[in-house]
Amino acid sequence: MNAFIEELKWRGLFADMMPGTEEQLNKEMTTAYIGFDPTADSLHIGSLIPIKVLAHYQQHGHKPIALVGGATGMIGDPSGKSNERNALDEETLNHYVECLKGQLSRFLNFDGTEANSAELVNNYDWMKEISFLDFIRDIGKNITVNYMMAKESVKKRITGEGGAEGMSFTEFSYQLLQGYDFLHLYKTKNIKLQMGGSDQWGNITTGTELIRRKVQGEAFALTVPLITKADGSKFGKSEAGENYWLDAKRTSPYKFYQFWVNATDADAERFIKFYTFLSKEEIEALIAEHQTAPHERKLQKKLAEEVTVWVHSREEFEKAVKASEILFGRSTAEDLVNLDEATFLEVFEGVPQKEISKAEVLGSNVIDLISEKSGFLKSKGEAKRELTGNAISINKEKVSETFEVSEKDLIDGKFLLLQKGKKNYFIVKGV
Repeated sequence: MNAFIEELKWRGLFADMMPGTEEQLNKEMTTAYIGFDPTADSLHIGSLIPIKVLAHYQQHGHKPIALVGGATGMIGDPSGKSNERNALDEETLNHYVECLKGQLSRFLNFDGTEANSAELVNNYDWMKEISFLDFIRDIGKNITVNYMMAKESVKKRITGEGGAEGMSFTEFSYQLLQGYDFLHLYKTKNIKLQMGGSDQWGNITTGTELIRRKVQGEAFALTVPLITKADGSKFGKSEAGENYWLDAKRTSPYKFYQFWVNATDADAERFIKFYTFLSKEEIEALIAEHQTAPHERKLQKKLAEEVTVWVHSREEFEKAVKASEILFGRSTAEDLVNLDEATFLEVFEGVPQKEISKAEVLGSNVIDLISEKSGFLKSKGEAKRELTGNAISINKEKVSETFEVSEKDLIDGKFLLLQKGKKNYFIVKGV
């Protein structure tokens, strides 16, 4: 078996391939591509599998190409969708394309000195040169409507399956445009393989058919499964239905880390194979160790470490761990003070907050601060009782009536975390 395909199979990342694909990969270094449509200014964790597949492909000596769909992004891939996507204006789309290029360049080796160095391409660069009439004359005549109608993604939309609202000609033409991408890349960059999610099989094989009919060439397809959680539910969204993004401005490294560390045992065993570069031996040893002491959550912690370091950095991973320890009481006031505002507010999401002038916070009498000034406690009398009973903490450290707030106590230069007992939190923001 080809080493790359073997790698995908033991990791659970193999769905299907066209006959001859394995022989082609064994024969020579083969250039392959995966497409990414620019639907936002960041990729999300659903994009990590195709990125990981390209990275494995490169590690096995082949050449990966990441295609950003500046042209196809104007239309929207109907695969797996029940409704047509809203069209983006050109300026927004171009911005998204540039953002995605920047992200993808972090995950693959683009060192031009290697024969299998990665490349980034944008299909708008060749699509803008072709007129509609040229396209339907030179490309459209090679693929029959019957062939296109037989594709699963088209059949579901046309028959109204899953609440679908039919399909516009624009979306119907998507597979032909994707097929043309493959033909163009076959001719200009000798790309012989397109990879993608299993829902892409119809679009990819339209490309191989176009290559066969138009230039009598041989091209191949390989797909990976669509990832779901072990219980069959959708992967990659929060309980509120939000995406987990790869851009730290959209999803903080802390929240990103929390997603992985909170995986169930069943999901962690699958995800550690999907989303890390750890070897088979390392993963099997980790799973065995986890099964002897699942309460220690070693598997989840290792998964969260590997993915957070890969996507963000070792430094951001370490910050996320410290932030998590703060929430569970295994940290120092210094750790808390060093948190940035975004991470601090995410760790203590939902905690009541009061803004007070910074001048009033600094040097403030602690009794006044935790009662009248902030409203955290109802009265000075209650504040005195709780302080005497050693029940009040500021920034996770117990304080007495003599405590005075100084600049060094402010988290990110502006916040104080007040606490009564174990779970009663309150945030004071100095403005």
